[in-house]
Amino acid sequence: MKLVPLRESGGPALGTAAHRRGAAGLRRTPCIGICSTTYGDLVCRGCKRFAHEIVAWNGFAETQRDVVWARLRRLLAESVRAHVHIADWALLRAAAQRAGVVEDALPEAVAFQTMRLHPLPLAGLGLAPIGDPALETAQAVAAIDREFYLRSQAHYEASFKTRV
Repeated sequence: MKLVPLRESGGPALGTAAHRRGAAGLRRTPCIGICSTTYGDLVCRGCKRFAHEIVAWNGFAETQRDVVWARLRRLLAESVRAHVHIADWALLRAAAQRAGVVEDALPEAVAFQTMRLHPLPLAGLGLAPIGDPALETAQAVAAIDREFYLRSQAHYEASFKTRV
């Protein structure tokens, strides 16, 4: 099995407006319509942004939005790498195209979106589980999403939590 380097797809630099447009299909916001901050969470369980970022998003300068996008993408990539690795980039790319996933500079983002939208067995997506060889695609998606949320929470606590 061949491991794919992080930047093999050669897209725009992480966090740039061009990168965000390519990765998000011209999405202006990371929101996915599942906001838990309305219930008091400081980190949204849907998009993984911080409550104050969601509230202030429309007033953010482009550079501020780029910083948030870059953090979310880095944490997602780390979360994917904790659970699966790309064993066959060509197979993943083909599955992503069939699922309508927009090409991304981060293969991990392509992998996660493809797993969510085209839940074939991991091997059929060109992915291999890390740790549990019996890991199924739906389990991997849930584990990655949990990992992403926990990493976002840890980042929030390290950045904003004050000590008493």
